[in-house]
Amino acid sequence: MSTDAKPGRNTIAEVADRAGVSPTTVSHVLSGNRPVAEATSERVRQAIEELGYRPSGVARSLRLQRSETIALIVPDIANPFYPALARGVDDELNGRYLTFLCNTDGQRERELRFAADARDRQVDGLILAAFGVTDGDAAALFEDGLPVVLLGEHMRGARLDCVYADDEHGGHEATLHLLERGHERIGLIAGREVPEGPRTTGHFRALAEAGRVIDPALQVVGDWNRAGGAAAMRELLGLEEPPTAVFAENDLMAIGALDTARERGLTVPGDLAIVGYDDIEAAQMTTPQLTTVINPAYEFGRQAARLLVDRMTGTYDGGARLVALRSELVIRQSS
Repeated sequence: MSTDAKPGRNTIAEVADRAGVSPTTVSHVLSGNRPVAEATSERVRQAIEELGYRPSGVARSLRLQRSETIALIVPDIANPFYPALARGVDDELNGRYLTFLCNTDGQRERELRFAADARDRQVDGLILAAFGVTDGDAAALFEDGLPVVLLGEHMRGARLDCVYADDEHGGHEATLHLLERGHERIGLIAGREVPEGPRTTGHFRALAEAGRVIDPALQVVGDWNRAGGAAAMRELLGLEEPPTAVFAENDLMAIGALDTARERGLTVPGDLAIVGYDDIEAAQMTTPQLTTVINPAYEFGRQAARLLVDRMTGTYDGGARLVALRSELVIRQSS
């Protein structure tokens, strides 16, 4: 870079003056919308490099009537499921859009606020993994036509594009696996108050099909995190007749349950069988390795980004699309 480059943001006029062309020509070189002679383009590029010119993102957004940004709203960025999902989004976007990441802690008020803020900041589209927001909330929030993709089976009724996994099937398969191993008392570490959510529904359905009585004492809440899973497992082990097996509705809570089992000197799966959900990378790093249900986080992200780009570019402007991803049990050592 030339030593006479000016500090701070230079202007198109300064680039034009350095290159000996008009500001309009500089704009054409930057946008690529109009043909410019190669020799002239080269002078403009040289001037840009010498001055360290960076186009104004705000001005570009006003000119193009788009911000080239999207918002990704998730409940817990500390949960390894969501970084994998975000990577899927980023890989699919392939540098075409900048992604703003928002963490809501699964709180409805924060989900609504972040979604409204993103819309007000004129993002081109939004991907929302909602825990508290209802399908009615989502339909009302995005009735202005902002391209949006929802994540999660419980959001299918919002009449918006949605990517979801068959969580009820996954919860059913996890519990059925424990029943087939001969367990009579199976505890549930739910992410939220029960009975809520398709994973819980699948768990209850498997118990009912096996003729088991659904015992509320075997249902505890782990708050979707490792510490919550550990506390929930302590509560279950404190019962007069504790469970011999546990289905935890995500892997972080299952790992917390493993922590408590180790703390109490229990062998897994000898004294206590444990099944998780999500198949995060850490599920294969625990001792013993965790039996869990595959919830394809990366593919969630890719599919959501693909649907969103279709909407943002006008490639698709039809009715709501639902993309279903299969949840499958992977049996390892913990059960």
